[in-house]
Amino acid sequence: MGEAVGMILTIFVINILYVSLNTIRLLMTMKGYRYRAAIVSVFEIVVYIVALGMVMSNLNDIANIAAYALGFGVGIVVGMKIEERLALGYITVNVITKDYNLDLANQIRNAGYGVTSWLASGRDGERMMLEILTPRKNENKLYQRIIAIDDKAFIVSSEPKQIYGGFWVKQVRGGVKKK
Repeated sequence: MGEAVGMILTIFVINILYVSLNTIRLLMTMKGYRYRAAIVSVFEIVVYIVALGMVMSNLNDIANIAAYALGFGVGIVVGMKIEERLALGYITVNVITKDYNLDLANQIRNAGYGVTSWLASGRDGERMMLEILTPRKNENKLYQRIIAIDDKAFIVSSEPKQIYGGFWVKQVRGGVKKK
């Protein structure tokens, strides 16, 4: 009985590890970290072969199959949490503020962010539009800073696929292409 429980737990844990690596590799690939993704894939496939081999050699026990399936589901969540902590890549944050005279752009620049701003026209009149590029790891700090200055600001973020030109190019390393 103890051996069976050990096998179930081993399959479960190994599959969590496999799927976590798979999720991280996939996200790295999508963000352009191709060489790092390739290295992760080597470890991923070794773990996969071990886990699958354990299940395939014990297909007569439904608990092993269930452990494999549950490990898969938990592994996706764990992999996503790891990627959130790694915060790979960059984001572009667009901010629309109602008060055009607000010195939001300069305050954000003084905090070390690159900001492009312009006059925009909204349904209810003039607005100030800001575009800010920042590493994903700084995303929450940037949001907090913007909200502290203007708690009614409209904020939308996206991930750029490629960055070209501007003073940021010299600072961008790794996942986003630079030219």
